[in-house]
Amino acid sequence: MRKGKAAVLATGAALAAGVIAVAGCSATPAAAKSAGAPTIVATPGVIHPAGVVASPSQAHCEEAFSSHCLTPQQVETAYDLGPLYARGVTGKGETIVIVDSFGSPTISHDLAVFDQQFKLPAPPSFRIITPDGKIPGWNRSDSDMTGWGGETTLDVEYAHTIAPGANILLVETPVSETEGVTGFPQIVEAENYVLAHHLGDVISQSFEATEQTFAGLAQINAYHLRSAYERAAGEEDGPTVLAAAGDTGAADVELNGSTYYTHRVTSWPDSDPLVTGVGGTELVAGADGTYQSVAWNDTDNTHIGGGTNPSAGGGGLSVLFTRPSFQNGVENVVGAARGVPDVSMNAACSSPVFTYQSFPQDSTPAGWYPSCGTSEATPEFAGIVALADQVAGHALGVINPTLYKLSAEKAPGIVPVTSGNNTVTFVQNGTTTTIDGFDAQAGYSLVDGVGTVNGWYLAYELAGQTPPK
Repeated sequence: MRKGKAAVLATGAALAAGVIAVAGCSATPAAAKSAGAPTIVATPGVIHPAGVVASPSQAHCEEAFSSHCLTPQQVETAYDLGPLYARGVTGKGETIVIVDSFGSPTISHDLAVFDQQFKLPAPPSFRIITPDGKIPGWNRSDSDMTGWGGETTLDVEYAHTIAPGANILLVETPVSETEGVTGFPQIVEAENYVLAHHLGDVISQSFEATEQTFAGLAQINAYHLRSAYERAAGEEDGPTVLAAAGDTGAADVELNGSTYYTHRVTSWPDSDPLVTGVGGTELVAGADGTYQSVAWNDTDNTHIGGGTNPSAGGGGLSVLFTRPSFQNGVENVVGAARGVPDVSMNAACSSPVFTYQSFPQDSTPAGWYPSCGTSEATPEFAGIVALADQVAGHALGVINPTLYKLSAEKAPGIVPVTSGNNTVTFVQNGTTTTIDGFDAQAGYSLVDGVGTVNGWYLAYELAGQTPPK
């Protein structure tokens, strides 16, 4: 299930009709079918509302759905990136690889519009490759394809927001990733091409599939789905691989893409020890222009589903992987299993970001879309890694051991997230189900990992350096 989802908030007519589209499924979840519950139009990776925000202004955003939307500059401020930019640390010389099924036919144009609006420089290089075969012709009526278009938009625009001086390589694949194995062989083939040709320094994956939709680790290994991660980890100064931890809290869907498990589950590849799983927080603005991060949970947000739709940062205990050595220090939380996520950034639909998209689709026009989900957090963290790569002078490979070491040392680059949870409630087959999630806490939690980031410090700390005075 293509989820780690970019969520684009419903506005205007969509809200009036009680229609909210939540990313990640290939069909309307049964959770939405009970009387009184909003209809969820599930798409592969993005919520497509029936309307758009007229312009990227707070007035329009708040009028549409009473949320405070974030500009790229506010996101940069929230993560203390200004001092890095002032010193020329912008990701210069590094390449962020973004992997998406289908891509977007207008992404080059849309990024240019986004950059012009927010006065960001164009990336030094923006390339698109299709190493696993020709992309099918764009079908504006295919919600799966247009969902990936929205996902691609969010991935590219917010990786670029965090690391404006980095090159961007968009890797498009010709088969949609859903639940289970579907779509993953093509993704892995494309990523192995990137690795074989040394094309990037950090790989951002805004997708995930529920672990139980695979026939165990044996099936993943039979399809060689870990081969790219193993290859990256085996390279000296190899690229760092990231994956979104999902947007349905402690819940997730079954192989049919529409029915939720009624017990705690988590997802892969974010649960892979060779991958850094990226969870979600909500950025809460203070009166003094600073921001505080709390665990993302919009399950009770009336604009997302009013308690009937699970909408929160994914996290939990893997059934595929045992506890890796880098989590030995948090054994009291994870026990014998691999815990996810590892780290978190903004993903909340209560603090969405502005994106611009113009690819053809039947349901909505070109324009500005407030977006959210761990599909936002993952490319943002890819930008942080690119900044750290520039400081180090090389790619950093698997960073999980470093993240947990920094957390144990209470390094200033790791910011604890101490409030909130990823408990979610949904209605399915006429029954209301609550999946008790996990509480945020200092140190490590199964909702936000080691916490969130202060970019100024973390860029140097990941590189093994001390920030200059």
